[in-house]
Amino acid sequence: MSATPRPQSEASPSDDAGAKVRVLKKYPNRRLYDTRTSSYITLADVKEMVLAGESFEVRDAKSGEDLTRSILLQIILEEEAGGMPMFSAQMLAQIIRFYGHTLQGMMGSYLEQNLQAFVDMQKQFAEQTARLDPKAFSPDAWAQFLNPQAPAMQGLMTNYLDQSKNLFSQVQEQMQKQAASFFTHLQPGGPKQDDEPA
Repeated sequence: MSATPRPQSEASPSDDAGAKVRVLKKYPNRRLYDTRTSSYITLADVKEMVLAGESFEVRDAKSGEDLTRSILLQIILEEEAGGMPMFSAQMLAQIIRFYGHTLQGMMGSYLEQNLQAFVDMQKQFAEQTARLDPKAFSPDAWAQFLNPQAPAMQGLMTNYLDQSKNLFSQVQEQMQKQAASFFTHLQPGGPKQDDEPA
């Protein structure tokens, strides 16, 4: 049985002293090595980095290939397999249907921007309630607190929905431009291949 591969001591381009991105190396035995702490870590540790908002990248120890997305997908898979999944089977099926579709890029961008708008709304709400101690509030006390906050919450939701609507409008506009460009080439008066310069 061969020994566990040890990380090499030389620094990768991402390990420069001025770089803030934490580099994790993945070895063939599926173990992850943190170059900052010079120790092996688990997927749970990587999840903690995500929750802490820390920038990191996962690289294949041999090829240097970026494996960050696959590790993040692995964390999502474990979370989904746990207690309360976030994605329904129908939602996952809808996402899968966009792979290979001409709108795949636009849908990815739409989902990313929509999620960012939701995160921004959540952050605003957290800032408004930061001075409160949730443990000190009974359900009745929460109801009394949220009642005067209703206009503020409604404003946050309205902003989020407006942003979401604007993003969807942008996607629709891009679709219309693509369709117009496509059909222009099919029309009798549209550009023909024969008209193109040799």
